[in-house]
Amino acid sequence: MINLANRVQTLTPSTTLAITAKANELKAKGVDVIGLGAGEPDYNTPENILLAAYESMKEGKTKYTPSGGLPALKKAIIDKLQRDQQLSYQPNEIMVGIGAKHVLYTLFQVLLNEGDEVIIPIPYWVSYPEQVKLAQGVPVYIEATASQEYKITAEQLREAITDRTKAIILNTPSNPTGMIYTKEELVQLAEVCREFDILIVSDEIYEKLIYGEASHTSVAELSDDAKNRTIVINGVSKSHSMTGWRIGYAAGDAAIIKAMTDLASHSTSNPTTTSQYAAIEAYNGTQEPVEEMRKAFESRLETIFPKVAAIPGFKVLRPQGAFYLLPDVSEAAQKTGYNSVDDFATALLTEANVAVIPGSGFGSHSTIRLSYATSLEALEKAVGRIHEFVQSKWND
Repeated sequence: MINLANRVQTLTPSTTLAITAKANELKAKGVDVIGLGAGEPDYNTPENILLAAYESMKEGKTKYTPSGGLPALKKAIIDKLQRDQQLSYQPNEIMVGIGAKHVLYTLFQVLLNEGDEVIIPIPYWVSYPEQVKLAQGVPVYIEATASQEYKITAEQLREAITDRTKAIILNTPSNPTGMIYTKEELVQLAEVCREFDILIVSDEIYEKLIYGEASHTSVAELSDDAKNRTIVINGVSKSHSMTGWRIGYAAGDAAIIKAMTDLASHSTSNPTTTSQYAAIEAYNGTQEPVEEMRKAFESRLETIFPKVAAIPGFKVLRPQGAFYLLPDVSEAAQKTGYNSVDDFATALLTEANVAVIPGSGFGSHSTIRLSYATSLEALEKAVGRIHEFVQSKWND
C-alpha cells in the first residue's frame, strides 16, 4: 500500500464539491435540481476578450512566456491598479499566475515556515486554511459575528497575534458574506499590523461587484506602510467572467514577488499564453460588460433578498458585494427537525431539489451560502422551493 504525504492527509474535503457531486448525480437521474452553489458568474466572457484570445492564437502567440507573466499583461495590471486604486507598482512587483487561487497558494509556499501563523477571519473562503496548512503554517481563526457584519475588529486582531504570527488574510468584498470593510475599519486593522509588523494578504477578487452606496478600498491605498506590507491578490475571474481562463495576479514587495515567480518557474512554467492575451484585453479594453454584469447582479439581489429574508427561521444580512447571501438558518434547521445545518442543507437538496453550500465549509456552522449568479427565474423558483419546504416541516 502506498503511503501518501502527510501534507495531503490533513486536508479537509471540499463541502462545495461534495454538494455539487450529489446535485449532479440527481440531475443525471432526471431530477430537476436548481443549483445555488455557483462561485462564478453565469455570463459568458465578453466578446472583445474572446476575439483578442482568438487573434493571439492566429498570430502564433502560443509559446512559452516569462514565468511571472507577459510584460504587456503586467503593464495592463499596473495601469489598472493606478486607474482604480491610485496605486503605483513596477513590473518586478507584479506576478501573474494561474488564477488568484494558485497565486495565493504560491504566496503561502514562499512566505511560511513550519509553525508560522496566519490569521483568518471566520467566515472564510474554503481554501485559505488548507493552503496555509499545505505550506506547514498554522491557521488562527477569529470569528466575526453577524452583529459585526461578519468583519473582525482591531481589538480582536490584536488579541489573536502571537510571536509566530506572519500574516493576516483580508477578503473584501467577502466570499461568502458579501460584506465590505470600510476605509475606517481598514485603517484600524492596518495600524495593528504596523504595530506588530505582520503582512496583509488582501484578496480583492470581487472588487468590481459592489452594490448600493458601498465602495471598495484596498488596504494598500491607506499609507506607504500599508502598501509596503500588503500583497494584493486579484484577477479577471469574477470581474470579467473569466473563471476558466485562470489568470490572477499578486502585487507587492519585490522580494516576495521574485520568490513567487521563481517557484512558478519550477511548477507551472507560465500562465496559459492565450489566457494572458485575453486578460490584456480584459484590462485594456472596454469595461462596459463589467458594469452590465454588476448591474444585473444588483438587480437580482434587489429581487431575491427580501424573499430569502421572508423564509421562516432565516436571518440574513444584506450583502454589499460579490454574489452570495449567507443566511443564518440554525432556527430553521432546528424547527424543521434537523440536528445540524449540514443535515438541513442535505435535505434541501434531496427533498426540495435545491443545492446550497453549508456554511461549515466556510467555518460558519449556522449558515448556508446561496449564490445569485444564476438566472432570476431559477433564483425565484429555488427560493420558493426552500420557503415551501421550511413551512411544510415547521414544528412549533
